[in-house]
Amino acid sequence: MPSIDRASVLVVGGTGSFGRHLVSHLLINANPKRLVVFSRDEAKQHDMEQDFSPKEHDCLRYFIGDVRDRERLETAMRGIDIVVHAAAMKQIVAAEYNPFECIKTNVIGAENVVTAAIRAGVKRVIALSTDKAANPINLYGASKLASDKIFIAANNIGVPVGCRFSVVRYGNVIGSRGSVVPLFQRLVRDGATEIPITDNRMTRFWITLDHGVSFVLSSLDMMQGGEIFVPKIPSMRVTDVADVIAPGIPQKVIGIRPGEKLHETMITEDDARTTVSVGDRYVIEPSWAGWDRHSLLEQGGDAVPEGFRYSSDANSDWLDADGLKALLAEMDSK
Repeated sequence: MPSIDRASVLVVGGTGSFGRHLVSHLLINANPKRLVVFSRDEAKQHDMEQDFSPKEHDCLRYFIGDVRDRERLETAMRGIDIVVHAAAMKQIVAAEYNPFECIKTNVIGAENVVTAAIRAGVKRVIALSTDKAANPINLYGASKLASDKIFIAANNIGVPVGCRFSVVRYGNVIGSRGSVVPLFQRLVRDGATEIPITDNRMTRFWITLDHGVSFVLSSLDMMQGGEIFVPKIPSMRVTDVADVIAPGIPQKVIGIRPGEKLHETMITEDDARTTVSVGDRYVIEPSWAGWDRHSLLEQGGDAVPEGFRYSSDANSDWLDADGLKALLAEMDSK
């Protein structure tokens, strides 16, 4: 893991599902000079410190702060080489009913991360996005699309001073707090007689935390600045997820919630014009002139066909019941 070894790393939103997993992975598999967890939740930092203590890991630090506070971000980024930005307001319904709060965190927060990183002399910033940012119909997706645009455009002012920005976009994380998996599991434990399904046709992309962390780190290694990295991951129908977790329990259709889609898209037809397929991922290249795509082509990359669309309902890779059971067993063993 050459990009992390002996580097100072700041994880913004470090007490979330992804952040905790990333910190654990880096402590075990890498050798960071400094590893700083930045979040606004004092209780989560306290809980996390019980598992990952600075007394046992000399490189580890905890830093209370909010992405809405640019000055605090600048203080946290002093001496930092790499920033992984994983902080966001992620609940779709909460964002619909609290739009100002969503914008402050996801959009203004992104601007603050960019400005603080450039001022602090950070070398690389990689931001986590979501499938909901492509052709968004809800405020969460729209705010993350705006965030993606901010990070990509930041290279125009960041690259001349040695600071590069890229984005990783992926789907639902199996087992994370926002996933239906823990919801279905809780309902089963509580003896539910019905499993709520918003729509029988609904499909989603799925990725594990392990895969998400490894994908972000590999993208960090190959980033030039300005890319959106999209992993090639399987889809699954939500009804099939319920069948695996709650076999034999009837499913009740309750209707689509505000701002919810039937299917998710990670690459649109318009994005396809600047998208290259490279191994286990797609790379949406920045559209500005002079961006060097030769390195991607040298890695065996191929331009995707005209009109290409990467969506959860038209995916060529589907997760079956046995595959989901294996992933759940893998998660339970950790």
